[in-house]
Amino acid sequence: MSHKRSQKHGAVTSRLKDAGLKLTHQRVAIYEALADTADHPTAEEVHSTVKRSYPMMSLNTVYTTLETLKSIGLIQEMRFLDNIARYDANVDPHHHAVCLACRRVEDFEDDALDHIQAPAAVRRRYRLIGHQVQFLGYCPSCRSKGN
Repeated sequence: MSHKRSQKHGAVTSRLKDAGLKLTHQRVAIYEALADTADHPTAEEVHSTVKRSYPMMSLNTVYTTLETLKSIGLIQEMRFLDNIARYDANVDPHHHAVCLACRRVEDFEDDALDHIQAPAAVRRRYRLIGHQVQFLGYCPSCRSKGN
């Protein structure tokens, strides 16, 4: 097991244990499938990845496990232009660039964006718990196709 994979395995093991949840191969495999990619896969895409190692794993198990991992803060769920739930094991503050053509989503970090304040009117009306910035445009691949 590589050092990086060992750290991921340790993180999921510790968080599940702290939450009083049983460590299962399925939970670890689903978490690692997310942690091993910079993409923001849907539940169906996670299922397709994990099914290679666990052919009997159902899509329902993936959905249930994603909800469990989300509830203990190991992953986050996001919705972009298509409003389809996508998942990310990167739970540190970060932002996204989204391609309007192919729907590719890329993470990026920016300290200045991390510290922006919502307008006073929003802060008065809402109990804010965080923010993420999305930039919309066309990725290099789609730009080369004329977008």
